[in-house]
Amino acid sequence: MGSGGHLYSGVIGKARWFVRRFGWREIFLKPLRKIFSPVIVPLLADRHFTFRSEKLKCHYAHYNVTWSNERCVEIPLGQHILAQANGPALEVGHVLGHYGTRGHTVIDKFESAPGVLNEDITEWEAQTGERFALILSLSTFEHIGFDDEAEGDSAKKIRAAIAACRALLAADGRLVITVPLGYNPHLDELIETDTLGEDRASFLLRSGPREWAEVARAEAVGTRFGCPFPYANALMVAEFNAPS
Repeated sequence: MGSGGHLYSGVIGKARWFVRRFGWREIFLKPLRKIFSPVIVPLLADRHFTFRSEKLKCHYAHYNVTWSNERCVEIPLGQHILAQANGPALEVGHVLGHYGTRGHTVIDKFESAPGVLNEDITEWEAQTGERFALILSLSTFEHIGFDDEAEGDSAKKIRAAIAACRALLAADGRLVITVPLGYNPHLDELIETDTLGEDRASFLLRSGPREWAEVARAEAVGTRFGCPFPYANALMVAEFNAPS
């Protein structure tokens, strides 16, 4: 995965990356959502979705305008999965801490925050002797090799990161990652050809601004990113067992 920067470093770099990934309209619409978020959120009706027979409540927050994107399901999903961990947990990519969920180990290559280890997971795996009952990552793996400055094979780097995470699992541990479909074409190809290597997969499809439902793989694969709703319109929840 290398040790360079990422394409959204600095104000200008971040603007260029944002337009490239999300389009010009979002340059104007996202700030508007942030401005009006304190007014909008109290007016939103509660929404729920089902994940593997569990009914979970969508999460609305002003941070990252969570009420308007896939984070509204990823946050309750992550909190639900984390609560089930029977032992030490590691989060790859600093996400849950922004929503008040702390107390577990967090590693993030780029984001600086109290308690967050700024390490590359593929390098840290060789340095630490820790083992985890759960490794969790929310919408992070799609950026690997795709949104950093280092050139290379994104699919290869993603699989290397998965292998590094699996090596850090306790004997009965599991790695669970969520990724948006339609964002990273290299990752999409792994998913579409069923070569990501997961032991179990679930898919959530978006049918409204805050309406998500679990669907079969065939129904989710091929979903476009950013259309018809902003940001992810389908998510994969991939689960990996510890190496045998």
